[in-house]
Amino acid sequence: MVRRTPPFAGFEWLIAWRYLRARRREGGVSVMTFISLLGIALAVFALVATLAVRSGFRYEFVKTILGANAHITLFSSSYVDDQGHLSRAIRDYDAVAERLRQVPGVVRVAPIIRGQLMASYNGRNAGVEVYGERPENLKTLPLINTPETAMGDLGRFAEGIAIGTGVAKELGVTVGERIKIISPDGVKTAFGTAPRIKSYQVVYIFGVGRFDIDRTRVYMPFDEAQSYFNREGTADEIEIHVNDPDKVDDFVVPVIAAAGPGAVVWTWRDRSGAFLQALKTEDNVMFIILSILVLIASMNIVSGLIMLVKNKGRDVGILRTMGLTEGSVLRVFFIVGASIGVIGTTLGVIFGCLFAIYIDPIFVFVNWAMGGGVWDPSVRYLSQLPARLEPGDVASAVILSLALSFGATYFPARRAARLDPVEALRYE
Repeated sequence: MVRRTPPFAGFEWLIAWRYLRARRREGGVSVMTFISLLGIALAVFALVATLAVRSGFRYEFVKTILGANAHITLFSSSYVDDQGHLSRAIRDYDAVAERLRQVPGVVRVAPIIRGQLMASYNGRNAGVEVYGERPENLKTLPLINTPETAMGDLGRFAEGIAIGTGVAKELGVTVGERIKIISPDGVKTAFGTAPRIKSYQVVYIFGVGRFDIDRTRVYMPFDEAQSYFNREGTADEIEIHVNDPDKVDDFVVPVIAAAGPGAVVWTWRDRSGAFLQALKTEDNVMFIILSILVLIASMNIVSGLIMLVKNKGRDVGILRTMGLTEGSVLRVFFIVGASIGVIGTTLGVIFGCLFAIYIDPIFVFVNWAMGGGVWDPSVRYLSQLPARLEPGDVASAVILSLALSFGATYFPARRAARLDPVEALRYE
């Protein structure tokens, strides 16, 4: 009775290992093996590094969106006020805010005054967006209370204003100096409307790491903003933060119900949805492009195995005459190609993860080597190149690489298994 060996028996691994080892007289095969391994490693490295940077971009953008802006913004629908003017101001904002705080999942509610003005200091001007907010509410805004960089004392906010680092740089001011806030919608006189100009002391400078916030944002005490913008007794909108921003759409109906008739809401997804969708589309395109790169690298395994099968035709013929089955021959060459894919994938994942972990010193070196100016936050909005390793991204890179490597290995291995031993030994 013929005894059948189990698949992937020890001798199959032994033969595959002998074929993988470099020999001087088989330098061509060894070089192809090394090129295949290096190609897989570089392709997987590029894929893991790109996915990490992509995830870092999305995480940092969402973090700054959620950390310095409302998850839900509540407005009032238009109505005619006591002077007969069309208005959207919220009159009973404190009562509305108290009702909103009772909604399950709502963790922060803050009435605000908001307007676009001009800031001026020592002949330098900057367009700014002023947020009037109560000191106790501003301290609960995550990225303002604990920013990337900060100067001054947020506890003194009631005595002056807080500005972003970009505004401070544009105007050339620091903590303790006074800047002018200028509104074109000022006091009406017999000669026309005179701009409203008032100076405020800068008591706090924050940098959240996002250019469009640091460059334009100015916070003013709520009562002072009401007086400056002629909003006595009203608020422009109400900021709402929830405990799970990813499920913000689930809070829309309860928030509108709590606010009462005439309420209009705008979520952070409504505000940034187009940008996030663009990021997602770019992510998918980059993944497809880099997948093609991994596929090309896998093709090197095919060429290397075809050369190996041709060089080892005599050996295969002898092994077949000794009783080695087609399945065993297939598995031997499959182990050879799969080993190249596994080793290359492992190296690529290791170096890709190291790149993501140590991206800051790598970026500092690249910036130094290029003479600075490699990263422009005014274009990319973030102050530095982010990277974030996600288990799902690494797993998708590993699965893709191994699937392509194993798939590319099968066909040359099948060709070796079907090699006729008589033809292989005919001229030996």
